[in-house]
Amino acid sequence: MIEGEVIGDPMVEITGVSEIQNGKPDTITFLGNLKYRKYLNETSASAVITNDPSFIDDKNGIVVQNPTWAIGKILDFFYPQLTPTKTIHESAIIHPEANLGKNVTIEAGVVIEAGANIDDDVWIGANTVIGRTANIGSESKLHANVTVYRNVEIGARAIIHSGAVIGSDGFGFTTIKGQNIKISHTGNVIIGDDVEIGACTSIDRGTIGNTVIENNVKLDNQIQIAHNVKIGESCLIAAGARIAGSSEIGHHSRMGGMSGVVDSVKVGPHSTIASTTAVTKSLPGNQMYAGNPAREIREQHKRDAVFTEISRIKKRLDQLQNQVKTD
Repeated sequence: MIEGEVIGDPMVEITGVSEIQNGKPDTITFLGNLKYRKYLNETSASAVITNDPSFIDDKNGIVVQNPTWAIGKILDFFYPQLTPTKTIHESAIIHPEANLGKNVTIEAGVVIEAGANIDDDVWIGANTVIGRTANIGSESKLHANVTVYRNVEIGARAIIHSGAVIGSDGFGFTTIKGQNIKISHTGNVIIGDDVEIGACTSIDRGTIGNTVIENNVKLDNQIQIAHNVKIGESCLIAAGARIAGSSEIGHHSRMGGMSGVVDSVKVGPHSTIASTTAVTKSLPGNQMYAGNPAREIREQHKRDAVFTEISRIKKRLDQLQNQVKTD
């Protein structure tokens, strides 16, 4: 199942999965992060998945290239996903001009407005709202209480978690004589295939052009994506990140939790933005960045070290000054 090499007794019976620090007999666990290596000798799990046979020593285990991927496959085996009912609940409100594909599952309280297109094998959770002329790609799953505004386009095999709002107006205003005047948002949100959107994440529609989320992007919970943002293919963005209007995140980039990007800047591909980092100007990519404002992480570490040393010197000077006054 996980394309690995067995170490130890191949006849050990495994009935489930447990955490390495809370290992239980007859279960399998994994070492995906070396911070947890300290638990290897004391875990009660019957087998361990790792990428280094020397970590197992006298234990039973399986050596694989990627332990995290392997444990994911095993979790799916022991705890399979719920299967859709392929039925439409009687309380759902579906406009006669909406288009439904084959084998759709529509749960209680769902609202699907005129012109919306729901492709084959889509699963829409309870109380979710699909706006006018929105498109939901095949095999996508929208959990309960998702809101998809008008015209939004969502690709195939999307997973959208509860509370997500897609296609709301961006924060666009102009001030005239002390009054804040709203700017209409006539653009759209275009989401590619295999995208996952976390709970309570908001993605604003474009002002004139579109907000674009490309294929295989994974968004964590409580993320804010502003109007006209473009996120390249296969990006990973952790919880609480904020991306301001018209900024672009290059493909295969990663953003840590609570990091942020100001408006109208470009972050190059293969960038890693550390947690709480503030990107205030465009970055070339292919590096890790940290700090406020964001800098290449080695440069940031040097600045942090200098600041620490200056603080130490200042403390010592204060001590000497007090000593002189005392003398």
